[in-house]
Amino acid sequence: MPMAGSEDTMNRNPVGTRRGGLRIWVLVLFAGYAAYYWFSNRSIDPLTGQAVVIDRSISPEQETALGLQAYQQVLQQERPLPADAQVSRQVGAIAQRLIAKIPPVSDALAAEHGLQASHIEKSFDWKVSVLQSDQVNAFCLPGGKMAVYTGLLPVAQNADAMAVVMGHEIAHALLRHGAQRMTRGKLEQLGQMAGAASGMDQGTMQTVMQAYGYGSALPYARSQETQADELGLMLAAAACFDPRESVPLWERMDKNSGGGAQPEFASTHPSAGTRISELEKLMPKALQYRVKFCESAAQG
Repeated sequence: MPMAGSEDTMNRNPVGTRRGGLRIWVLVLFAGYAAYYWFSNRSIDPLTGQAVVIDRSISPEQETALGLQAYQQVLQQERPLPADAQVSRQVGAIAQRLIAKIPPVSDALAAEHGLQASHIEKSFDWKVSVLQSDQVNAFCLPGGKMAVYTGLLPVAQNADAMAVVMGHEIAHALLRHGAQRMTRGKLEQLGQMAGAASGMDQGTMQTVMQAYGYGSALPYARSQETQADELGLMLAAAACFDPRESVPLWERMDKNSGGGAQPEFASTHPSAGTRISELEKLMPKALQYRVKFCESAAQG
């Protein structure tokens, strides 16, 4: 004898099965498109020799325009020092020495990977400002607009350490890290669209995206910091600054943070200890770059 409600259950199950199948197909289609998008926009960065994904629709000119817009907004919100102020002239001189070494350092790094540098810096309109602020920070936006906050000065303490920081920030622009992050944002949007289209509830979607953030986006950002550390160190060394000042710099950075930095797995930046360890490994190469590009320039 049929159990009560068994007919309703039988009627409901096919619908649930069809919905489940539809969700799977939606996810498969989105995953397929995401894979196509990833591979079709993948290339090898000549300065690092590593695979990168940059949306081909994002041109360096677009990055430059966005960088200029952001720079103008910062200048409206912060207090830039006069261009003829002593610290402005000192920071500007460091920037010019670093910028002058971008072409030979880029060529040397690309040659190490059997590639040719793209030299996107040729289209940059360089400018550096010093901003009156307690922030221990500096940045270089796509297109070459740079800023150093006065709060960085007492931590840097000397021109060599300042050159390491500024070289690092310049490296972010040269490596097109902004475009890489914009591309990754598009992939994340695809994931969110797939979740919504498949009927995934909001709580589950947030859990998945949070897991994605800690499992993928944060290490991805940390790898960009490591790349910028290496290129920036080579630029500083080639511009006749002492790359060995990078180690005590990061010791001071760590001390300045008061030990309140996030654990490395939950941070977009490597820990000071990791950073120092990697910089020490790079030191022999940096010193070779200093001899090759600094002393040869002096002799010339």
